[in-house]
Amino acid sequence: MLDLKSIESYYGKAHILSDLSFSIGAGEVVSLLGRNGAGKTTTMKSIMQMVIPKGGSVSFLGSDITGLATHKVAKMGLGYVPEDRRIFTDLTILENLEVGRQPPRDGGYEWSVEALFELFPNLKERQKNRGKEMSGGEQQMLTIARTLMGNPKLLLLDEPSEGIAPVIIEQMAETILRLKSEGMSILLSEQNLHFARLVADRAIIIESGTKKFDATFAELDAHPDVRDAYLSV
Repeated sequence: MLDLKSIESYYGKAHILSDLSFSIGAGEVVSLLGRNGAGKTTTMKSIMQMVIPKGGSVSFLGSDITGLATHKVAKMGLGYVPEDRRIFTDLTILENLEVGRQPPRDGGYEWSVEALFELFPNLKERQKNRGKEMSGGEQQMLTIARTLMGNPKLLLLDEPSEGIAPVIIEQMAETILRLKSEGMSILLSEQNLHFARLVADRAIIIESGTKKFDATFAELDAHPDVRDAYLSV
């Protein structure tokens, strides 16, 4: 479904991603792990072409999307939930969801407001509230729900558990597992190893923009030296 080959990404002259390659299959949930500053968000932005790689290629559903305008990438079925959420704070929950609406895609799940309220009961209870009246965790849920209104085939979640209460983290994990049961493909970047382990099939560890590990969590557990070298604070 998604294939990165030898990605080289920069911010100005700063070389952030170096020879980064990995793939995600249909229905797979993969966690991109690494310390703060490892290059996780740049990887997400390089997939979405918000940062255009200067080397390598990004393929989605068999098509090379390298250098394509970000809005065209989104229309192909890539949904991005940024770390900073970017909800419309003066709009209600319902209005935020309508902003994200896109037509259904061939062979994909068609999300409705009703289905999203079933997935996120907190949003249903506060559907007429404005974004600025919500907690950080509720804003995170709204950002994911708004992205799902675009009926994506692959969901990119950037640090979904960061800065939210433990009870909301549990709800977030349950939500991702439900999306997984619907066959949704998901790439999430995380620093929270416990959260990533709850939801993901596979772990990819990056350090200084380079891939250091790509295997199941069982294999990661069998290599505590890898975990200690690249994930320990």
